[in-house]
Amino acid sequence: MSQNNPDFQGELNAVVVGRVQGVGFRYFVVQHAHMLGLHGYVRNDSNGDVEVVAQGTRSKLEQLLTLLQQGPPSAQVHDVQTIWREPTEHVSGFHIRW
Repeated sequence: MSQNNPDFQGELNAVVVGRVQGVGFRYFVVQHAHMLGLHGYVRNDSNGDVEVVAQGTRSKLEQLLTLLQQGPPSAQVHDVQTIWREPTEHVSGFHIRW
């Protein structure tokens, strides 16, 4: 199965750079990931970035990526660095990791 197939089950690892901590970004990600039926987690990095690991179909992951590039109203996203890959571990649900 090709990664260009919208039904391909893959994993998106995204690092969101900007003013993304202390603005509700993680809760924004969890809410939208649940609505899209994705599995994974979101967490703050010590350098001020937010890391997102999401698993699901390519089309749903691309929808999440678009949302990550916008963020919630109080965020200022400067960049989203992405790595696309096959799932590295099984994650149930979508949650905040500390």
